[in-house]
Amino acid sequence: MGSRQVTSWHGKNITVAGLGVSGISAARALAGLGAVVTVVDNGDGDAHRARAAELAEQGIEVRLGRLADGAHAGEVLPEGTELVVTSPGWKPDSPLFAAAAEAGVDVVGDVEIAWQLRGSTPGRKAASWLAITGTNGKTTTTQMLASILKAAGLRTAAVGNIGTPIVDVVTGEEEYDVLAVELSSYQLHWAPSLRAHSAAVLNLAPDHLDWHGSMEAYAADKGRIYEGNTVACVYNVADRATEDLVAEADVEEGCRAIGFTLGAPGPSMLGVVDGILVDRAFVENRQKNAQELAEVKDVNPPAPHNIANALAAAALARAFGVEPRAVRDGLRNFRPDAHRVAHVDEVGGVVYVDDSKATNTHAAEASLAAFETVVWIAGGLAKGATFDELVRKSAKGLRGVVLIGADRALIAEALARHAPEVPVVDLERTDTGAMLAAVREAARLAEPGDTVLLAPACASMDMFANYNKRGDAFADAVRELAAGKA
Repeated sequence: MGSRQVTSWHGKNITVAGLGVSGISAARALAGLGAVVTVVDNGDGDAHRARAAELAEQGIEVRLGRLADGAHAGEVLPEGTELVVTSPGWKPDSPLFAAAAEAGVDVVGDVEIAWQLRGSTPGRKAASWLAITGTNGKTTTTQMLASILKAAGLRTAAVGNIGTPIVDVVTGEEEYDVLAVELSSYQLHWAPSLRAHSAAVLNLAPDHLDWHGSMEAYAADKGRIYEGNTVACVYNVADRATEDLVAEADVEEGCRAIGFTLGAPGPSMLGVVDGILVDRAFVENRQKNAQELAEVKDVNPPAPHNIANALAAAALARAFGVEPRAVRDGLRNFRPDAHRVAHVDEVGGVVYVDDSKATNTHAAEASLAAFETVVWIAGGLAKGATFDELVRKSAKGLRGVVLIGADRALIAEALARHAPEVPVVDLERTDTGAMLAAVREAARLAEPGDTVLLAPACASMDMFANYNKRGDAFADAVRELAAGKA
């Protein structure tokens, strides 16, 4: 997949697919450059109409819901369209894109637009991009990287699939030296021209296969992040698929493959030795020398998967020339977002941890591996996932399991096959009190020294608006338990 570089946006007819945050951002930026912008969206609710009214004030046409001929606005390519800019979630097989392909019109995403617009402000140098993707850990690693870059005195921001829309960042008034860019597989699919300074793929596990169509297509889109890298392609030594993506990438001459590992690192790797994060990649005589970067205890929280995140962030920072001291200070300063292996409270010698962000089996497996004995609260929308491998790998550390949500039976069946001795409580209720009941049952199963862990391995939308609300409900329930009200 390729994309033609746009040399002038003035007068160019552009269709933006989707009236979400990224769509609005791209529409406004392109209209501000003189493009003739039309936004299409199948929605037609009050929120859609309010956003459309705001865009109309800037001269942007918005087509919502059903058109006069009965077709959905988001399925019809406006006449004269020269480029389609899509929101990340729109599937590649959408009718609008089929119409664009038939008309010979390119389809790109907001990340591609941001890449083409970088450095377009007169008198300003384009910031370098350090890019991060992976099935899990993207946001945490991106935030860690931004913290390290700030500790090095660099002007930076965490952007992309996180925070402020990336088009707004590259066209805004604030100037940056380097950006920490989180990219989803969706965004990478629609960003064919992206060429990062350095990039990392943290891990690969089946996810979003309904969107990509196959694991091979999903991996290929993740691998796009390495294309054209100039300094370093960072991969996970424990996940061979990430190294394979490096081998397949077409990079700039001199770009290096840099591994990260939880074990002792070989040359051109970062790893861990006696509780110390060390660098054997960006040092003189890496065959014999290693540079201490930080201590494991500087990583918050120091769970294995989070140490891996820290090593990946450190590798990207070191590729950009950041000194070891800034790596240590940045990791010490970093505080993870809520609902990511967050310590909620300790009640009766039992620790309660919220990892509601563990919305797939790969994330849940990493979370479960971080604790010795666990009462696991799991379940929700499986999104086509299977749970046998997760249960098989995690069974030995399970004190008990409390199941909630629409697809809990799938996890129950995997537990029956691979951990039949583990006590399981199956909660059928899905009302607002379900999480309180789950925490109460988990407390009954737990013993002093155990961890009650919310790591659902499923999406939340069957019972909650999002994973944040699910995590909040868990934290509220733990507080009631601590207060003796549960």
